[in-house]
Amino acid sequence: MKLLLDTDIGSDIDDAVCLSYLLAQPECDLLGITTVSGDTVARAKLASALCRVAGRAIPIYPGASNPLIIEQRQKEVPQAQALANWPHDSYYPKLEAIQFLRRTIRENPGEVTLLTIGPLTNIALLFLIDPEIPQLLDGLVMMIGKFLEYDARGEWNAWLDPHAASIVYRTDVKTHRSIGLDVTLQCIMTDVEVKKKFEHPLLRPVVDFAGAWFAHSSQITFHDPLAAVTLFDSHVCGYERGTVAVAPVIGDPTSTVFTKESDGPHQIATTVDVDRFFKSYFQVFGI
Repeated sequence: MKLLLDTDIGSDIDDAVCLSYLLAQPECDLLGITTVSGDTVARAKLASALCRVAGRAIPIYPGASNPLIIEQRQKEVPQAQALANWPHDSYYPKLEAIQFLRRTIRENPGEVTLLTIGPLTNIALLFLIDPEIPQLLDGLVMMIGKFLEYDARGEWNAWLDPHAASIVYRTDVKTHRSIGLDVTLQCIMTDVEVKKKFEHPLLRPVVDFAGAWFAHSSQITFHDPLAAVTLFDSHVCGYERGTVAVAPVIGDPTSTVFTKESDGPHQIATTVDVDRFFKSYFQVFGI
């Protein structure tokens, strides 16, 4: 599978857990990585460190630092404090992330799946700059939203740039799929389990990065890894079709509202086989 990854790696640890899986997944042809939100260069360095451990020369482009309209609410990259422990690239092309995505998709029409595991600023800009791009994708799979029950806390990726999320949901893509909190919150591992289980060389830097995360949390929720695993194991989640709308930005936090429709343009994950997910995730590491 030809894949492009858009990530805000460096805040919640699950982005790094996700990227490690993609680098280990033999069926994944990772064409490139773009970073989004806050210090996107620091995020690129974290992605580079994992790619270096994997022995992979993956193109990495820092993308949009700020949301389309609202104030940035994710300025820090806590996991960057671990960069001194891991070799990584230091130079990255500036202001080229959107053009990189555009060029790569146009060079592989109908073949690229776009996986987004952060706020959707880069993707909204891509779709606005080149309106033909959505129809040139094989699919769009996103970790975003909560759909089946109202949650006053909202969902992080939608909350960080609701205007971008609204643009992306109003764009027609052949496969437009969301993996939201309805299912990801069921996929949890404690810090003790993580430190015991993450023994593969590609997972060791993740444990190091996670030091900043475990300073305020005793567990990892596998939000982003679940979205990635669904690309390679079609039976991990069940889905419903309908229409997703992003609630008015005046409301804070922003919520994603799902209306079930048999011929709707969007798919949302509604069920997850947790045991199957963890088996699928760890088997690429031989665990």
